Amino acid sequence: MSLKRKAVDVAGDASKKAKSNASITSFFGAPKSSPSSKASSDPSAPATQPTPFDKDAFVAKLSSEQSSLLNLELTTLHDTWLAALAPDLLHPSFLSLKRFLASERSSGTKVFPPEEDVYAWSRHTPLNTVKAVILGQDPYHNVNQAHGLCFSVRPPTPAPPSLKNIYTALKSDYPSFRPPPKNAGLLTPWADRGVLLLNTCLTVRAHAANSHANKGWERFTQRVVDVVAQKRTKGVVFMAWGNHAQKRCAAVEKSGKHLVLKSVHPSPLSAHNGFFGCGHFKKANDWLTGRYGEGGEIDWDLGAADVDGKAEAVKAPVVVSEKEAEKGNVSQDSEKTLQTDEEALEEDMLEAVREVEKKVDARDAEEYGAAGAEEDELEAMREAENATSAT
Repeated sequence: MSLKRKAVDVAGDASKKAKSNASITSFFGAPKSSPSSKASSDPSAPATQPTPFDKDAFVAKLSSEQSSLLNLELTTLHDTWLAALAPDLLHPSFLSLKRFLASERSSGTKVFPPEEDVYAWSRHTPLNTVKAVILGQDPYHNVNQAHGLCFSVRPPTPAPPSLKNIYTALKSDYPSFRPPPKNAGLLTPWADRGVLLLNTCLTVRAHAANSHANKGWERFTQRVVDVVAQKRTKGVVFMAWGNHAQKRCAAVEKSGKHLVLKSVHPSPLSAHNGFFGCGHFKKANDWLTGRYGEGGEIDWDLGAADVDGKAEAVKAPVVVSEKEAEKGNVSQDSEKTLQTDEEALEEDMLEAVREVEKKVDARDAEEYGAAGAEEDELEAMREAENATSAT
């Protein structure tokens, strides 16, 4: 089976990220469909059970506090997901979570990913386009890493160790697979092609792994998994890597309506114990093709990925006044100088990251050896992966 399918390759999340000088509400307005939402008209795309929803009526019933707490969800969560998850936004545990996050930010605590990226998974992969689900645990907690998609990192951050192992497994399934250029780790092309890249916790305190665990995200993201299982009536592939992800998919597996592929986590501490050679990517495509016909498979290739994050396939309007435009206007000579400085800085950063990666790999080999208990592995994996971009 061919690795690629005929589809528009839309890469880069710049188009789905608010600019720093614009508010979330003014940038997004009503959440817009990504190009992948067009897949709903493709006869090979899995069907979605519709969810009747009147957004205006829902908003009208909110108290002033609820409206304030849920502003991010109302303005950045894709409409297909908002319709399915609206009742969950009013659950006491979610409102408590939102109060906690508000207190974190108001106290000056740095939280990742940036606020406008918390629900990037919903905009890149609308509910009616989901074909596969990959489950992560905690967002990366260092600068320029997390952007709302599990396992994915922003350019120019290199692919973390677990993602490198995912590339290796893909190359085994599909020898023609190409990772992103420049050793990058941006996975927005997968998300745009129907792969829901979902973490269990959607936020984390800067430089403090697992710091937002048990605050309410777990219930909400479990509901996301459940909604996919309930609404995607023709079936979806769930990739459950590690005990944590497998627990999240337990009910999905029992239903018998979907394909659940289980393996150890792709962390360097466990990948050799069953992840390498698991064949999940080819198994997923074989199942999707058998269920939906030729063209229903996922294009896993990342060779044409926008590793600089500059692609703007669907750009939400940002109104800029003439005065602001004049301020931001620089001469061509200045632009060339800035570009040269940025390239030099990027190269220095990448070199520093490579050195850190070598130290991390050496430390893992010396201290851990063979994989131990999986919970310990996951904690070590988070720390090791976040270290790869620390400079």
